[in-house]
Amino acid sequence: MPELPEVETIRAELEPQLTGRTIVGVRVYHDDLILGGHTRRAFSRGVRDRTFLHVGRRAKYLLFTLGRAGPTDEPERIIRVQLRMSGKFWLGATRPDPEEFRHPGIELRLDDGRVLFYDDTRRLGGFDLLTPAEWAVLESRIGPEPLASSFSAARFGERFAGSRAPIKNALLDQRRIAGVGNIYASEALFRARVDPRRAGGSLDTEEVVRLHRAVRAVLREALSWAGTTFRSYRAVNGRSGSFQSRLRVYGREDEACRRCGDPVERVVQAGRSTFFCPSCQS
Repeated sequence: MPELPEVETIRAELEPQLTGRTIVGVRVYHDDLILGGHTRRAFSRGVRDRTFLHVGRRAKYLLFTLGRAGPTDEPERIIRVQLRMSGKFWLGATRPDPEEFRHPGIELRLDDGRVLFYDDTRRLGGFDLLTPAEWAVLESRIGPEPLASSFSAARFGERFAGSRAPIKNALLDQRRIAGVGNIYASEALFRARVDPRRAGGSLDTEEVVRLHRAVRAVLREALSWAGTTFRSYRAVNGRSGSFQSRLRVYGREDEACRRCGDPVERVVQAGRSTFFCPSCQS
């Protein structure tokens, strides 16, 4: 599932292309890709003739803020996109390569003749149309952004104080920290030399500082490589991420640890695979 670096990569690619463009047509191929109880007709009415004011990201969500052109008292609308396992975008004047984009989901036709095309093989993601007030309620349940300048090591440690949950599971809890998923939690814990099975509240001050630094470092590095592509994730127009070649433990079960040479192990925590080096992270 795309995590913070993947969604932020997509946001950065779409933002300069979409800002100021107006949606002049909508096509929804599958009703289940319209989330939040909206019908495809209600969604289409809600976004048609609206202009992209901003393309943002919060946690693992992509956010399209829409408004009307010219003076108006009509409130803005926000399309919240959940990419889930296989959502991806194409933006262009022609339809995408049918071999790469084989599962059309939603098309937003723009006033400059291009189409923003959303493809979703598994149809687990989709678009939700919200008012700013509705989004504010949902956002209040999401933890702080780990790359924000205000997200200090002390604030990071407060998110796990007293927690009995394994630190790996706690890192995945979007109510504690936004945007960290399975790949980057495993990688950060390895860099910080913290056993993923330990209770979050058991970390001492030095370990909290190391893990805080590692989380921020691995997210920044993954961003610089456009994220991690194993199978489904693609940036805009089918571009793959490249960070998979730089992973130190994730997906490397039984391979030699790049730090000590001992085999990398895998355990299952809360239904998710965790990769770690028992020698380096003891």
